[in-house]
Amino acid sequence: MSQIKIFGIKEQLQPVRNRLSDTIHQCIVDVLHLPIGKRAHRFFYLEKEDFFFPEDRTEQYTIIEITMIAGRKTETKKRLIQELFYRIEAEVGIRKMDLEICIYEPPACNWGFRGMNGDEIQLDYTIGV
Repeated sequence: MSQIKIFGIKEQLQPVRNRLSDTIHQCIVDVLHLPIGKRAHRFFYLEKEDFFFPEDRTEQYTIIEITMIAGRKTETKKRLIQELFYRIEAEVGIRKMDLEICIYEPPACNWGFRGMNGDEIQLDYTIGV
């Protein structure tokens, strides 16, 4: 299970939304081995005056927050971040310098979905990759 939030300036993010979502999702599927149907992305469009970012970034500055059940190996998470940097730049055109990625990993017991606690659900994929 993963949930992804994408933040950016509305005029920059909206035109690339679908391509960015597809690219992020393909990275998640390829690296974490999640089923193709497990996409949960939310886009947060910010007005330019409401989004402060480092002066060495452009208006394409985009923040990606990935929340997923804890348990993946460090190497897997690092590979996911590198794949996101590479593919988003190549396929969407957002420079690596304009991307910020953070992974949050609450334990399964802190999740609730399908009417159950996350640590009680039988998943159809492996967490410990």
